[in-house]
Amino acid sequence: MYILYTDDSILAGPTEDELNQCIADMEKAGLILTVEGDIADFLGVNVTKHDDGSFELTQPRLIDSIIEEVFGKDQATPSPKAVPMASSKLLSKHPESEVLQSRYQVRRIVGKLNFLANSSRADLAYATHQIARFVSCPKVEHGKAIEWLVRYLIGTRQKGYMILPDASKGVELHADADFAGNWDPSLAGEDIDTARSRHGYVLFFAGVPIFWKSQLQTEIALSSTEAEVIGLSAALRTAIPIVNMIAEMAELGFPVLAKQREPTIHCRVFEDNSGALQIATVPKMRPRTKHINNKYFHFLEYTTRDDSPFSFHKVGTEEQTADVLTKPLSLPSLEKHRRSILGW
Repeated sequence: MYILYTDDSILAGPTEDELNQCIADMEKAGLILTVEGDIADFLGVNVTKHDDGSFELTQPRLIDSIIEEVFGKDQATPSPKAVPMASSKLLSKHPESEVLQSRYQVRRIVGKLNFLANSSRADLAYATHQIARFVSCPKVEHGKAIEWLVRYLIGTRQKGYMILPDASKGVELHADADFAGNWDPSLAGEDIDTARSRHGYVLFFAGVPIFWKSQLQTEIALSSTEAEVIGLSAALRTAIPIVNMIAEMAELGFPVLAKQREPTIHCRVFEDNSGALQIATVPKMRPRTKHINNKYFHFLEYTTRDDSPFSFHKVGTEEQTADVLTKPLSLPSLEKHRRSILGW
């Protein structure tokens, strides 16, 4: 298995001899290679293998650079925060507030936070994306949100993303949406984003999260069910090709699920909205749902056929892992969902 990102590569295989032969073949083909040995870091992500067979992905150097830029190298380190973002008041444009005057470049910091959130820290995804919406004209409130988020990083600097595959588990998808979660009555009629919903989803394979997303919806949902269906559609657009790829690998003999001699690739989709579940499993238009555009039903051909690799399951809101990607949470809820995704 060979992973290439521009000019950085990871090579994995069953034996050391086979890996060495692959390297020799590439050099024989004329490629100039630098062999770094066992993986210790990749694209700025530290990789640590533990005695129990698990891997831990962390980015302490990137976190340190963010802390230094925001608070200054010679300044006293402020006390950490327990959650990534305050939940008392959601961010908005704050048109009447003063423009942020900071020692750091907001776009640069948000870019670093975004790379961190996408690489090893799913717990930052919601807060980072909310802040990123206002980088074109950041106000004082946005600067406070950045400082709050970085103070959360101070307390979790050494934390990252635990990988411990469980061969007994297959593919699981958690999808959730927050209907009109950015509603701000003071900006109603002026800012269209106050009418938008946010969805989030996380895709697991063998118990390991391999993709997560927190995204403001581009379409205006007219109900919580519609917002959930839009989010479900976006999640399945990611899951469908990955499930197909895993199924093809299994057909070719790759041991994608080690405990199954003849693996059956199946994706369990967890949703906490009953209306969205009914639409996904019983594709029938009703007066309350006929306005939902057909483009959000592209996944029906995959989910309603007899040999579909997808099944849909009701999950309680408190058990919806993707909830951490759609809204600011209290500390107990954050810790619960963070543990499910990141392992701590």
